[in-house]
Amino acid sequence: MNLFERIKNSITADVHELLDQKEEKNPLSLLNQYLRQCEQEVNKARKLVERQQLLKDQFVREIQEAEAKAAKRSHQAELAQQANEQELYQFAIQEKEQHEARAGKLKESAAQTEKDLTELEQKYEQMKHKLKDMQIKRMELMGRENVARAHRKMDRVIEPSNVLKNTAFKFDELENYMDRLEQKVNADYYASSMEAKLAKLEKDWKKEETPTTV
Repeated sequence: MNLFERIKNSITADVHELLDQKEEKNPLSLLNQYLRQCEQEVNKARKLVERQQLLKDQFVREIQEAEAKAAKRSHQAELAQQANEQELYQFAIQEKEQHEARAGKLKESAAQTEKDLTELEQKYEQMKHKLKDMQIKRMELMGRENVARAHRKMDRVIEPSNVLKNTAFKFDELENYMDRLEQKVNADYYASSMEAKLAKLEKDWKKEETPTTV
């Protein structure tokens, strides 16, 4: 019974207070760890209940066996009495009384065992309900965490953070640089084009100045 009291106390601890103390250290992770511990305790309790049930069933079998032996000796005592076998009659009667006494003690033990089993089953059910409540609490926290993450991701698109602003600023700088580079390339192309035109003009002029050979 002390074990069940300890398990019950550990599961009925104030989870909310525990989360408040560790709010900055991922409450969902903390709750998952606590739930794993509780699940282990519930499994231990289940095994104890099953063991108590097996003990109760064993008492029932022992009672049935003792009563069957008592009935058998009672019938044998009647036969011995009819046959005027006093020694056999006394032996059968003594055996019958011993089996009946054993059956009586077994019934008392079985009654206590059944009472204890009922109490253990009730506490076990309480433990399962408490565990279920905490599992639902975990689902609620998971939902809140998911919403918080979604909001953060959406806010980055709707209202860029400082990081995105800095990135946008860098893209502006890059765009300005590309504009300047394009202007320089265009200027170089223009100068190169003019140079080529002047060179062609000079070449054509030289051809005109050269006398034609007959």
